[in-house]
Amino acid sequence: MKKFFLKSLGCKQNQLEGQIIEQELLLLGYKKAKNLQDADFYVLNSCSVTSHSDSQANYLLNLAKRKNPRIKTLLTGCCAQTYLQHENFDYSNIDLVLGNIEKMNIEQYIEKLFDNEQSFFVQNIMDIKNFENKILNNPQTTRVNIKIQDGCNNRCAYCIIPYARGNSRSNSIENILKQIEIVISKDIKEIVLTGIHIGQWGFEWGLNLIDLLKEIEKTAIPRYRLGSLYVNELDDEIIEFLSKSKKFCPHFHLSLQSLCDKTLKNMNRKYSVFEAKNVIKKLKKAFNLAFLGCDIIVGFPNETDEDFLETYENLKELELSYIHCFPYSKREKTPAFNMPQVQEKVKTERAKKVTELCEKLYNKFVEQNIGVEHEILVEKKSSKTGLYSAVTKNYLKTYIKSDDPNLRHKLLNIKYCNNIIYF
Repeated sequence: MKKFFLKSLGCKQNQLEGQIIEQELLLLGYKKAKNLQDADFYVLNSCSVTSHSDSQANYLLNLAKRKNPRIKTLLTGCCAQTYLQHENFDYSNIDLVLGNIEKMNIEQYIEKLFDNEQSFFVQNIMDIKNFENKILNNPQTTRVNIKIQDGCNNRCAYCIIPYARGNSRSNSIENILKQIEIVISKDIKEIVLTGIHIGQWGFEWGLNLIDLLKEIEKTAIPRYRLGSLYVNELDDEIIEFLSKSKKFCPHFHLSLQSLCDKTLKNMNRKYSVFEAKNVIKKLKKAFNLAFLGCDIIVGFPNETDEDFLETYENLKELELSYIHCFPYSKREKTPAFNMPQVQEKVKTERAKKVTELCEKLYNKFVEQNIGVEHEILVEKKSSKTGLYSAVTKNYLKTYIKSDDPNLRHKLLNIKYCNNIIYF
């Protein structure tokens, strides 16, 4: 039987889809190779959120051919879906290209990989109206991602992802609950609701995210987390609902991108700095020691030193738990591509400054949690250190030293420390 080597890049949704691709290939009778040299074909489930993501995909595909000249290469994921928009992408080392819809039906295309001619199967994802539901039947991770939604109806000026994922499409409550039942049957204690824009779940049916959460609360799953949200999707109703939940993990990742009104307008974001700060203050009041993370883009076109300083000072004032900061990356065919650009050196300096602030804020958040009682979920045991990793509800990592071989998947109550816990 032919052997495959699979690698998924990028977001949690793409990682989950990679697991489903692996599941389908195994069902078809293919075997998993330990490395590229032993593989007959290589599946790269790519990301395209930045230009670096495209470069990484190019590098990995070329590397595969160098390490194993006989290997067949299959490019899929967001980079594959938007291949016509990447003028400098090198396709010479790719045998088969599958779009994001096609990869979820890989069984229909995989034999094309061995036809000795290059093939492209990438339909126009903007024509897709229905959610492509695939169930992961044997999840292997301690915390399982459940895909509730795909696509995005927003058109932020910098973002290529809507052209890689299409318009927003929601998974049905029935399908989501079915996946949760499978997770529960495997003795898994936590799920993460993921998607490209989960705040748009249910819009096509006149529903919203809280309608789904009310159904999840009725299940036997002990813990659930939410993927990334816009601040204007966290209204008073959902904040109050989540604050009363015994299952919800108080961990928010906010898609802020900027805290300067001028920059937000240029980005085509649909909220103001005042709204963002107001929601964050409400979250801090409603939850004790909630983890509040965010994304921030620095060096967006037309961002002056004053604009950046406004964002920076607002981040300092809000004292978030974590800031995922990255320099703006030009994406062809997006509105921001033709806007006046900020110098790379300036972008790098701004990113460094925000990253240093993030380190201070994160360390402060950790200190606030030391000695506080937390429920932790025990994850896998490291073969190198002999320590179990574990995660609190509010998304802090800790490590456990124990001789108990069956701690994985267990929920324990501990007093948090940022060192080793002996159990």
